[in-house]
Amino acid sequence: MTQQSESTTTTTATTATTATTATTAMDTDDPASRPGSATAFPPLAEPRPLGERRVWPRTFHDRLTAPLPGLKAMARFAREGSVRPGREGLADIPRLPFAPAPLPRVDTRTLAVSWAGHASWVVRIGGLTVLTDPVWSRRILGTPARITPVGVPWESLPPVDAVVISHNHYDHLDAPTLRRLPRDTPVFVPAGLGAWFRRRRFTTVTELDWWEAARLEGVRFDFVPAHHWSKRTLTDTCHSLWGGWVLTAPDGERVYFAGDTGYGHWFSRIGLRYPGIDLALLPIGAYDPRWWLSDVHCDPEEAVRAAQDVGARRMAPMHWGTFVLSAEPVLEPLTRVREAWEKAGLDRDDLWDLPVGGSRVLD
Repeated sequence: MTQQSESTTTTTATTATTATTATTAMDTDDPASRPGSATAFPPLAEPRPLGERRVWPRTFHDRLTAPLPGLKAMARFAREGSVRPGREGLADIPRLPFAPAPLPRVDTRTLAVSWAGHASWVVRIGGLTVLTDPVWSRRILGTPARITPVGVPWESLPPVDAVVISHNHYDHLDAPTLRRLPRDTPVFVPAGLGAWFRRRRFTTVTELDWWEAARLEGVRFDFVPAHHWSKRTLTDTCHSLWGGWVLTAPDGERVYFAGDTGYGHWFSRIGLRYPGIDLALLPIGAYDPRWWLSDVHCDPEEAVRAAQDVGARRMAPMHWGTFVLSAEPVLEPLTRVREAWEKAGLDRDDLWDLPVGGSRVLD
């Protein structure tokens, strides 16, 4: 698909290239094909301008790696009603790890992460403070209230230099939280989601397609694929893209934030394009029942495999212990990811299984 783009700093429209489109089309082929091909795994894209206004396709259905549920699946889901754990599965809520603490002190050479809960991280990289999928609300649409409080009080945050959004689902894109930010905060969002932010008067909104990048004060923001989908209203299914982010500091330190994703071929592709990932922030919850959720949410064992596929030196689990989104017992994701990590023979110190509110600094 061909895109048109124009920079917010100029009124002259420029014709868009089809390089990203061609790459994406090839990358949606059989994941096992052409593992050594320079075409399948090209050099990193040149960063695009911040705040660039672009015209996107009306739909991104062609990026789905699995079909969305049909009528039969919806009927089975409604019939079985397995959307929440039973009483026994909820009994461990008081045991969920919650240990808020002050944010670590950092400098421009520090890589540190603090888990606010769910997919919300405070990432300190290259001298910047970056929020991922910030959700500080107690409740989101269609879901019971949080079962653990926000781990990082909003008032304790340093000035936020940037926000990255993985996709538009309500547990990842929270309007009340975003209203707390200054409107000149740079936001990095998937293709097709920029208009949502501009309607809310954000002034520096950078939309990217898969494998595209932008740079802010020396830190590179690359948008990468995920096995997921998007929907926010009854009429906008897959009208914006979904994905994860690779953040790279000027000194080369690198964090991968996966957003929401099932397990699949994209992880090895990401690892090939972005070698030397120091830390992968990977989802481990909201996976049961598997027949319903396996295409779009990793289970804990798959998350460990994904960390290995991307070549990450360390993994920090997320997307569990905050909202009850599915049927597994609330503490099960943590138990299973620890067992899977040990079974894989990986160094226990490299599993950053933080409590909500916890932080780690890369040594």
